[in-house]
Amino acid sequence: MGLHNEIIDKIKPEFKKATDFLDGELTKIRTGRASPALIENLEIEYFGQKLPLKQLGMISCPEPRQIVIQPWDKSYVEAIQKAISQSSLGLSPIVDKDFIRLSLPPLSEEYRKNLMRILSEKQEEARKIIRRWREEAWKKIQDGFREGKIREDDKFRAKDELQKLVDDYNKKIDEMGEKKKKDIIE
Repeated sequence: MGLHNEIIDKIKPEFKKATDFLDGELTKIRTGRASPALIENLEIEYFGQKLPLKQLGMISCPEPRQIVIQPWDKSYVEAIQKAISQSSLGLSPIVDKDFIRLSLPPLSEEYRKNLMRILSEKQEEARKIIRRWREEAWKKIQDGFREGKIREDDKFRAKDELQKLVDDYNKKIDEMGEKKKKDIIE
């Protein structure tokens, strides 16, 4: 295995991190459809500790526009309610005995446009990460060529391989964005 292959293999995990980052960011974007992912990592302050909501109770979506939280312990209810009310999600929690219900209102046109803008920004952030790693790998390949460690035909083969990798990941980013757009539009 040549140096150019090693350089490309080293950046593949970084490309994967870019799409994983995007995936994580997309789950935070609220759509018209209820999903546990929308609130499961919301930090709840409980007796001086910050814990993700998913550690404090069961989260379910019995209806397309409703989320129900069933805290493991009744003492969590107030802290969960407070955290949701203060979050940027724009949701009003309703306490119903030992449960907390969240109803997602339909998205306004203005809010949808704002979500589309945020979606585009997040996709562009992921693309920038990929471009940065491609540039770094290409620089290392060119340095290897100048130092006589990489042959000229391997340099060009590596350039093509690198571009194919970038194209594949950019396609993934586009597909992830399209899927999220459909959820926002619904």
